Amino acid sequence: MNAGIDGVHIKQLKVIPDERGWLMEILRSDDEIYTQFGQVYCTTAYPGVVKAWHYHKKQTDNFTCVHGMMKVALYDDRKDSPTYKNLMELFIGEKNPALITVPPGVYHGFKAIGDETAFFVSVPTLPYNYADPDEFRLPPDTEEIPYDWGLVPGVKHG
Repeated sequence: MNAGIDGVHIKQLKVIPDERGWLMEILRSDDEIYTQFGQVYCTTAYPGVVKAWHYHKKQTDNFTCVHGMMKVALYDDRKDSPTYKNLMELFIGEKNPALITVPPGVYHGFKAIGDETAFFVSVPTLPYNYADPDEFRLPPDTEEIPYDWGLVPGVKHG
């Protein structure tokens, strides 16, 4: 499942602690993976909640989990990609701080794991366009992506 997806990058993040707390750089303009700035947003997922699937045609996503833990799944739906139909599964958050870069055309989603709310910080390359969103969705249990989130029958997900 983790054969890799062309254009997806994982940057391990370094936590710098001291007696006051800690600091963690997430994305810098001099990072090799940085291309441009769109916006920064934070979203949450309650324990066991799945937010999936979606992809973008124009923007690249850069995201991490800054509190709690989440399982991230990615699926390459780009017919011209050398990794077409590859799946990746990653576990990121407090126990494994990492930034995931997802190029256009790659479906992605996440599930909060553990017993606390997961806080997700995203730095996409484009701002959200309310009039014409660059967001294309499938339900978490779609048959188009061969992935099992471990959903509970009869419970609304997504």
